[in-house]
Amino acid sequence: MRRKDREITAPEEIEAIIRKTRILHLGLHDGEFPYIVPLHYGYEQNEESGQYMFYMHGAREGHKLDLIRRNPHVCVELDCDEAIVSGGDIPCAYGAEYASVIGRGMAEVVEDEVEKIHGLELLMKHQTGRAFVITPQMASSVSVIKVTLSEVTAKSRKPAPGKNK
Repeated sequence: MRRKDREITAPEEIEAIIRKTRILHLGLHDGEFPYIVPLHYGYEQNEESGQYMFYMHGAREGHKLDLIRRNPHVCVELDCDEAIVSGGDIPCAYGAEYASVIGRGMAEVVEDEVEKIHGLELLMKHQTGRAFVITPQMASSVSVIKVTLSEVTAKSRKPAPGKNK
């Protein structure tokens, strides 16, 4: 990361960004150009490995599923707390504050019914704050994508106190 003064390495701060954000941008390989799609998600962290696992849902067939099956290497981006920093009458003095997490990992289309239900329940809990019971019939009507991150970086919207550029 170029801006070390804005780098977040504390696990609890990274978790706070993931917990606060509602939309994940999923980057997929699509030939000559990347394909990025915004998705609602639920997540959990593997207690043993520390890896984040994100669950998203969508139609049972379509372009993003085809791309994942062709190349499961993906990138995710989450951001929150966006605010413009005024530069007054000086255009080049304007800026923005935000917090973000970027991760790389592997995507898969979840076929196991139990894991699909689990992923959908995580998604609903994260998006609504409520626990829902997902039935096998509900789960069968959608596809579920699971992304397991192997790399994560995070950046704060403001320089951390005491850090220099």
